[in-house]
Amino acid sequence: MLYIIPTPIGNLEDITLRALRILKEVSVVLAEDTRTSKRLFDHYGITTPLRSFHAHNEHAVVERVVEELAAGATMALISDAGTPGISDPGFLLSRACHRKGVKVECLPGATAFVPALVASGLPCDTFHFEGFLPHKKGRQTRLKYLSALEHTFILYESPFRLLKCLDELIVHCGAGRQACVARELSKLHEEVVTMSLEELKAHFTKKEVKGEIVVVVGGHDPRPGVSHG
Repeated sequence: MLYIIPTPIGNLEDITLRALRILKEVSVVLAEDTRTSKRLFDHYGITTPLRSFHAHNEHAVVERVVEELAAGATMALISDAGTPGISDPGFLLSRACHRKGVKVECLPGATAFVPALVASGLPCDTFHFEGFLPHKKGRQTRLKYLSALEHTFILYESPFRLLKCLDELIVHCGAGRQACVARELSKLHEEVVTMSLEELKAHFTKKEVKGEIVVVVGGHDPRPGVSHG
């Protein structure tokens, strides 16, 4: 049995009672960074052994982990923050478990893009989650595709590349397209700003940008001079 367990994206209180119980009951917890997870475990008095499972070793260890699970082990998979598999390691292990007949259960819980989308004020009845764009090859192709979507789309971005990302979005979507930048969600300095891409660029040029970034962009409206949001 493999449990996929979301962990807080900031505020340590954003974890379910069920998640805490399961983290205490399983034999091993697979963690993206054991040092980061140790802080969460110490906060809640969880003593379950932690084992590294991250983007740099998942291909090498996934087969061994699945063999242990198939032999009867019960494990949990967590990432540094949010839901594993959403722009974090998790997909390969989940797929391998299904192929081996190992039961996989994912608990509901924290993920950054949902509160950013809902708080943005942009249409959220239909949306496209892109996650992180490629750094180089294929980046402009993806931006061109996203800019033509008629519904809201969502990106994850590093604070160090936010201004570059906004510049590229202005080129592809137009300076007047409505968008939102959400950062430090659930933390002390949470900020959710919705305005045009041009205004967002001006806003974040004036300050030092820190924290995990979610960019929510309103969809393209095929009518001339109109943009959703």
